[in-house]
This record gives sequence, C-alpha cells and structure tokens, in this order.
Amino acid sequence: MGIEKSISLFVLLGFAAVGVSGTPDYRDALTKSLVFFEGQRSGKLPPGQTLNWRGDSGLSDGSAEHVDLTGGYYDAGDNIKFGFPMAFTTTMLAWSVLEFGRQMPKELDHAREAVRWGTDYLLKASSALPDALYVQVGNPNEEHKCWERAGDMSTSRPVYKVTSSNPGSDVAAETAAALAAASLVFRHADVHYSNKLKETAVKAFAFANKYRGSYSDSLSSVVCPFYCSYSGYEDELLWGAAWLYKATKNSSYLSYAKSLGINSDSDSFSWDNKIPGACVLLSRDYLVQKNEEASEFREQAERFMCSVLPNSSSMSVKYTPGGLLYKMNGSNMQYVTTTSFLLSVYSKYLKASKQTFKCDNLVVTPAQLRVLVKKQVDYILGENPRGMSYMVGYGENFPRRIHHRDSSIPTIRVSAEAVGCDGGFPFLYSDKPNPNILTGAVVGGPDENDNFADDRNNYAESEPAIYINAPLVGALSYLAANFQL
Repeated sequence: MGIEKSISLFVLLGFAAVGVSGTPDYRDALTKSLVFFEGQRSGKLPPGQTLNWRGDSGLSDGSAEHVDLTGGYYDAGDNIKFGFPMAFTTTMLAWSVLEFGRQMPKELDHAREAVRWGTDYLLKASSALPDALYVQVGNPNEEHKCWERAGDMSTSRPVYKVTSSNPGSDVAAETAAALAAASLVFRHADVHYSNKLKETAVKAFAFANKYRGSYSDSLSSVVCPFYCSYSGYEDELLWGAAWLYKATKNSSYLSYAKSLGINSDSDSFSWDNKIPGACVLLSRDYLVQKNEEASEFREQAERFMCSVLPNSSSMSVKYTPGGLLYKMNGSNMQYVTTTSFLLSVYSKYLKASKQTFKCDNLVVTPAQLRVLVKKQVDYILGENPRGMSYMVGYGENFPRRIHHRDSSIPTIRVSAEAVGCDGGFPFLYSDKPNPNILTGAVVGGPDENDNFADDRNNYAESEPAIYINAPLVGALSYLAANFQL
C-alpha cells in the first residue's frame, strides 16, 4: 500500500508540469529574480544599478529621529520601509545563499549584494540597541493615499521604533535572525562584517527576549492591517534562536528553542509564521549531524511536509485545478515560494542523510519533494492553464500592469517633472502597460481557479513583494542544479 501510494504521488506530480514548452530556464529566472531587488532599493543607488529607470529616494530617512535610516527595501508596490517583512526577506535571501550558493556561481555575488543591501539597513535600524530598535519608516495610512514615484515622495517620513516599554519581540527576533543568517553568508567573504552582524544579532535577540510583547500592540495604528504579527511573537523567538544557534554554535540557543515548547502543525511559512522554517532549519542537526537534541524539530518539519503533499492523508492546503498551491486570495504566491523553498531544503537534507519519511502509509522520498518544487516553480514561470509567466520579464506572456508606483509612472529620465501625491493616479487607473519593466518581480498570482486579472487595481493578484521573491531565489537555484537543460 505504501509503495503504491508513493508511486501514484510521483505520477501525480510528475513531468506533466513541464508541458509543451519543456523545462524552463531556471538560471535566467534566477538572474531576473535577483534583479528585482534592485527595483525595490531605497536610498542612494549604486553606479551598477541594472534597472536604471529607478532613481534615488528616501535620502533623509531617519532625520525625524536624528538617525541615518537610508537604504533598505520597499516592501512591495508602495514606498514604505516595513522592518518586519524586510528582515524576513533578508533572512530568506541569506538562507538561499547558504543552502544553494554553490548552485548559483554566476549569481552568487549578486545574491550577496541583495543580502547586504538589507543588512546594511538593519544594522542602522539596530543602532539604538539595547534600548530601542527602529522598525519602520513612513506612515502607510498617509502614503497609501498617494500614487507617486519613490523619488518624488511628498508625504512625511516618520520613524517608528520598539522599546523596552513598547516592545516588539517579533520584529526584533526576526531582525536577529536576518543578521545571524547573513553573518554566515559573509563569514569567509568579509570576516569583519560577519562579526559585526553576529554581534548585533545577539543584541537584537536579547532585546526581543528581555522585553516581550508584539509590535502589533505597540504600533498597531501603523503596522496593522499591513503587517500585523497575527501569529504572535513566540515563533520569531524560535526562529531567531535557531539562526543564532547556527551562527554562534552556542548550544544554549538550541536549548532555548526547545524550551519554548512550540508544537505546531502549521501548513504555512511566511513573514508572519516562522515555525515551519525554524523546524526545517533545525532538523538538519538531527538528519545530517545525528544530534538527538533536534529530533522533535524533524518531526514537526515532516508534519509540515505532509500537510502540503498531494495524496497525503494529512494534506490541509488546497491546489488550483492547474496545480498551484493555494492558501488565500491576496499575495498567494508568497506561500508558493516559501513552501517550495522548504521542500527544496528538506529534499536536500533527506538526500544527504539517505533517508525518507512517511505521511501515514505514504513513503516520501527526496525526489518526490523535488518534483513538487518543480511543479510549483514551473507554474510560476508559465506552465499553467493561462500560459502566463507570473515573473515580470520572463518569457513573452507576463503581467504588464503590475501594482507598483515606480513601474507604472514614466521614469524621471523621461519625464523629469515631479509627480505629486495625486498626480500619479491617472497612471494607476490607466489600462496601458507599465512603462518601466520591473524585471524579475513575481506578482501575487492567480485566484483559486487559475484566473488572473492583469489589472493594476487588483493588488491582491498584481502586486509584487520582496518576500515573494526571496524564497524563490533558493528554489530556482535548487532546480537549476537538478533539472537545468
């Protein structure tokens, strides 16, 4: 029975996903996925900027608090710097490099640049530790009333922070995770920088743990409903401890992670819920290094795998008729890319340890996880009922009217006149394609029936986000090493 179910799963998820056009060019998609992060940069842009239709922006960010908070990334199609999803994005970019850097030799430097653009900002945001952490620049309630280029921002740029009296364990622990993961990325390439990242990560985590509370409570008026910490902050404490354990090799962080007693059957991994990611990360210690202290994390990691595998009796997610994992109508692709990343990593760990696992009677092999990753990523790149690539600039048929201010308004190099707060709305409501191609941007994606509206006003489907792309970097690198023609 177990063997039969295993075979049927492989057939279900198999190479039918390739379709008539064959295996996608994962290396080209990888290159483009990293270019996207250049389009999300805030601050003074470097001379080597690929997307030269972008301009400098946010050059006085932080001045309201007499601190330098220039740089970093805008989260999506707006001009706000939300520290919570930015830190998660940085963590995922770093993890992608750590797991699959050898599979991206031509893009490794660009991937490190993307990580460093995030960590340079997070170090600035951490400059007031151990007393405070800066977590946001810009008021979304005001900024979202405008449609203007980042370089033309006419709204004020208030700065928000968490403190001992107004805590934010979630955002602080995520910041710690990002800095710790990145310290491993640069441990050989830039030892001084790596040490600085690790030292700051320790401070950020201590701050998160000492002053416990959710930043959604402390800053609810400006972070909710945009990036509320719906899952609470204990998952970030687990995540942060996991990464500090990896970065410092201090077993007390593993003991801390176990002491939290988190036992979850969550079927989603995102900027909000870190439990599946932390469990997969720590499972390596058991699978590859035979550390019994990490056995419980392997069990939770495999419960997550079972929750997303078709033909598993414990599957709790949905798939569209075309085969795309579907969690919700609103930036659904973020769950596709994070799940694909975790499947890629766990497949790697299983292969390295020569193991399989079971979802009840279903025997799951590394190859089966890999094939599901391929099906999901191939769908993103155009192997779907619409024949639509959901990565801008990849293939011939891709979204042309994405929900993104700078992409939709003619570049300052064409129209030097500033576009005011209200001046950009004709571009928002226009049915013309965006004049600037935000290469590599993956949009929110189709609905549960595989339908997609290439409509700027439908932000749920047409808006890109940094936390959609970051996990995809790793999954594309993984596929390029395993399937690239």
